[in-house]
Amino acid sequence: MHLAIDASRSTRPYPTGTERYALELIRALIPRTTGHRVTLHFRDPPPADLFPAAEHVAYAVMPQRRLWTHTRLARALYRDRPDLTFVPAHTLPFVMPGRAAVTVHDLGYLHFPHAHPGRSRRYLDLTTRYSARRASIVLADSQATADDLNAFYGVAPDKIRVVYPGVAAPPEGDRAAVRVKHALPERYFAFVGTLQPRKNIARLVQAFTQVHAQHRDVALVFAGAKGWLYDPAWAEGVPGVRLLGYVSDEDKGALLAGSVALTFPTLYEGFGFPVVEAMHAGTAVITSTTSSLPELAGDAGLLVDPEDVDAIAAAMLRVLNDDALRADLVARGGAQAARFTWDACADAALAALLEAAS
Repeated sequence: MHLAIDASRSTRPYPTGTERYALELIRALIPRTTGHRVTLHFRDPPPADLFPAAEHVAYAVMPQRRLWTHTRLARALYRDRPDLTFVPAHTLPFVMPGRAAVTVHDLGYLHFPHAHPGRSRRYLDLTTRYSARRASIVLADSQATADDLNAFYGVAPDKIRVVYPGVAAPPEGDRAAVRVKHALPERYFAFVGTLQPRKNIARLVQAFTQVHAQHRDVALVFAGAKGWLYDPAWAEGVPGVRLLGYVSDEDKGALLAGSVALTFPTLYEGFGFPVVEAMHAGTAVITSTTSSLPELAGDAGLLVDPEDVDAIAAAMLRVLNDDALRADLVARGGAQAARFTWDACADAALAALLEAAS
């Protein structure tokens, strides 16, 4: 089999969940595809050590800033005629030859349309609907996303394969150094992720103000860049709230490990990487009853209605005040996090790709 993979997402300097998925899955697929020929297609030149060297893997670097998927990638596919094209992030070229597989990470833009800019929402809807129908097999990050594909786009369940991403344990880092670096108090709750509407920032801050009224020494720390439709009124200037911006993996691991809990009551996630990362870091997790989050948390997290500010605050206070509960969540979290590995993801993904190519 000649397998063409869109690797354009793997070179982003500050990877979010989708970019990290592409990078780690391709890394894990390379040693599993030695009996095949693989071409990785890039928009930007990759670092020399981005992927392990392998004789069966070729690179195709095709710089272009706009419409890369639908022009440069499409032309390369017509030139090379691979047996299968795999795009690990939603969007297949509108015109392309041969068979294809695609990963759809989430359909949050349909659940919360007002949480996305209009142009981005329409593009996501158009390209994801097309890609899900054009592909021979669709990989979904969770059963929640698989159900959405069926409900919103009519994708047959027998065409969808639920393949959970792997989640590596973040580097341990130096907790004391990170606290000093960011001037953090001894006790704090952490949130990790891009600050955008469906992350439910405003309600989380409102819940924290109830906690802070009882525990003035506790902070709420946001680690993540400001995303689309960010509103300064959500969190800026609120006592006890700290906005760190994007943090390195090393700082993120230490930040999570040193926190009272990850507070992640978001409105919708196709797959919430921070939930599993926090479990790896030995941190209790508070997250939502919605979308994929119950699948990820299992019995190892406190689940709350993300639209109920009082419920979020009550969960934060429970974890803060109950050492036994926090220890139990941490113990359960370690076992739950061990389920999500890149080896398991790559094995399941490769099986789906071989099926799609046949």
